[in-house]
Amino acid sequence: MARILVVDDENNIRLTMRLALQHSGHAVITAADGPEGLAAFGDGSAIDLVLLDQRMPGMQGLEVLREMRRIQSAARIIMVTAFGTVDLAVEAMKAGATDFLRKPFTADVLRGAVQSALSAGREEARTGITFVSTTVNGYRIEFRAHSGRRLESEFSQTFTVVAPNGSRNECTVHLPDYVQELVRAHIDCEEPPGGDRFWQAVCEEALANYLWQNAEAPHEGSLQIDELTSGLTRFIDAVIAA
Repeated sequence: MARILVVDDENNIRLTMRLALQHSGHAVITAADGPEGLAAFGDGSAIDLVLLDQRMPGMQGLEVLREMRRIQSAARIIMVTAFGTVDLAVEAMKAGATDFLRKPFTADVLRGAVQSALSAGREEARTGITFVSTTVNGYRIEFRAHSGRRLESEFSQTFTVVAPNGSRNECTVHLPDYVQELVRAHIDCEEPPGGDRFWQAVCEEALANYLWQNAEAPHEGSLQIDELTSGLTRFIDAVIAA
């Protein structure tokens, strides 16, 4: 059993999360805004996990996240939002977010994300293109070194996707040449910074976006990037600017 703090300004969301997590045997305390959440968090020693809404009146979730991590650098915090963007993801990961949970979500997805965060241990968040792991909706993406491949003009990268129940499956993300050309045109550069590491990051972001939208792993362990979406474009801009 874990002691979990839920911080959300919507009463029905707090109630839904509290009941779902209590049903799983967890002890749950709730807070309606950032200051109340920080008061309940205290020095962080009595809280195993925080579920933190991003969009709240007054003190936004990202600000609360930074303050909690300042108080307790090993705090495990899941950002909960219906308005996820690449910019928010980059900032939240740098600030130490453990996972992202997309609203609306089912009780099973919530419990899966919590189980994944609690079993992952207290780890420092990644910053930049480091490929330690990324967690979205309870699914953890693990980078597999030396698994990037070029076949003719296509680039592919294989990851391990760890489901909330702990099962592990390979997933290969395919990045065709025409999408690479769109990226090169967007950044106005023939060879992106970092070489293959850049393309690996694009593949990882595409997989994270899929998990964000679907809360399940790609079917048959394969995902093809068919277009340069606005989300990927914002991600690329953030990487280039970093």
